[in-house]
Amino acid sequence: MEAKKNLLTAEGLTALQDELDDLKINRRKEVSQKIKEAREQGDLSENAEYDAAKDEQRDIEARIEEIEKILKNAEVVSEEHDTKNINIGWTVKLLDMEFDEETEYRIVGSTEANSLKGKISNESPVGKAILGHKKGDVVTVSTDAGEFQYKIVAAKKTK
Repeated sequence: MEAKKNLLTAEGLTALQDELDDLKINRRKEVSQKIKEAREQGDLSENAEYDAAKDEQRDIEARIEEIEKILKNAEVVSEEHDTKNINIGWTVKLLDMEFDEETEYRIVGSTEANSLKGKISNESPVGKAILGHKKGDVVTVSTDAGEFQYKIVAAKKTK
């Protein structure tokens, strides 16, 4: 079975590569120094600083492994394809037809999604519903809570 491709924007790819570099170059050294200093304090069985540093080291190594897995199966969404229909890397403004409220989202791959920053996944119900559409279209979003209609009031490719 082939591993799932991780769709990323060019910006998302760069951010992950930068984070990986920082973890490998800076954070590993910092935590290594903390462990060294804690060891010099003597008895490790009751040394909270040592335990905290080892936990931090474990977290850093886990995140490095996670990022490397993502990058191994990463596929950057081409900026060259369809310029008329919404795709990953686009910013859209949607009008909730029921509540007459506007929201703005950037469509990204699932590994970049962060609703607190207005980034939704292409695999989310809203993301799936608007992909391939254009400004002016009304789309129906199916969720466990029911169906909702949104009008696409603005859509643009973002760099």
